[in-house]
Amino acid sequence: MSTPDESRQSPAPDGGDDVWAAMRRTTQARIGLGRAGSSLPSRRVLEFQAAHAAARDAVHEPLDAEAFAETLSGLDLGDPVVVTSRASDRGEYLRRPDLGRMPEDLSALSETGAEIGIVIADGLSPRAVVDHAHGLVAALLDAFEGRYTIAPPVIATQARVALGDHIGEALGVTTLIVIIGERPGLSVADSLGIYLTHLPRPGRTDADRNCISNIHPPDGLHYEVAARVTAALVDGARKLGRSGVALKDTSRQAAVENVDAADERTVDPS
Repeated sequence: MSTPDESRQSPAPDGGDDVWAAMRRTTQARIGLGRAGSSLPSRRVLEFQAAHAAARDAVHEPLDAEAFAETLSGLDLGDPVVVTSRASDRGEYLRRPDLGRMPEDLSALSETGAEIGIVIADGLSPRAVVDHAHGLVAALLDAFEGRYTIAPPVIATQARVALGDHIGEALGVTTLIVIIGERPGLSVADSLGIYLTHLPRPGRTDADRNCISNIHPPDGLHYEVAARVTAALVDGARKLGRSGVALKDTSRQAAVENVDAADERTVDPS
């Protein structure tokens, strides 16, 4: 026999007559949570608390840069260089975003003159870097197909996106790719973003960048898709001479044209 609270739950949290079950499988959003009297079912409250704890942990857990650098050794990009911002720890990094945009010391960087620079920054989710950055960098190398010279990777800690402008200028690269941990949410705590800046230098703004976000397979954007879009943006930036609002993603254009061509061939000429 059900208790009064159990009989008032709508929809059911598990299977049965849960009309939201099929839709819930298609999204990480919290939908159709049900109720127990005037509140949420205990299971949903505990799930929320667990997700909140995971998001907090993702923000506050520092990146072990040296250990992560070892994971990049098999990519044949050269020895990674580790730099940090002027934020001394995670607490100051969160309180002072401006310090995260300024380098502490870039003397370890040498001008490379390479066409592409790759910065891997902890951002607001070092966990995302640990979980996904190696796979994403490998996918980028595949997408570039050896067309460009690439500088040794730089690992940046306590870093905001704009720190990459200083790094890119010091490396002397033409186009900079910043891979950074995105702000965790209650659905995803390990998502990466890519910020692409052509001709990086201090003073660039968000209008000068292109962003690809929500990279966290299997639920988010897959590495190969993000890499394909990035490669198309790099090609476009080199042709256009700039990145940002003037540069559009054309990675899907060829696929659309192929579909249109196939449709035309299947049209009945009569």
